[in-house]
Amino acid sequence: MTGRSPAARLDLRQHVCPVTWVKARIAMGRLPEGAILEVLLREGEPRENVPRSAAEDGHRVLLLEPAPEEGAGTWRAWLERGSAVEDGTWP
Repeated sequence: MTGRSPAARLDLRQHVCPVTWVKARIAMGRLPEGAILEVLLREGEPRENVPRSAAEDGHRVLLLEPAPEEGAGTWRAWLERGSAVEDGTWP
């Protein structure tokens, strides 16, 4: 782990793709570069697509692990904001 803690937390377990990435991308755009966003995801498509899309947009996936304490089938991702997104808007 990085020794740092998330600046914000986003629970996306009630959403499906592609809404999961849209909401995560907007939240990432609201953080300063280098800040960490903790995202709670359901297993399956959200667990696969959100970290992949974050990496494709220039962010770093610092952590991707099961989070059973948050509920069965829940995953935790820590995404470090890169410089790819200037603000919380979609380009």
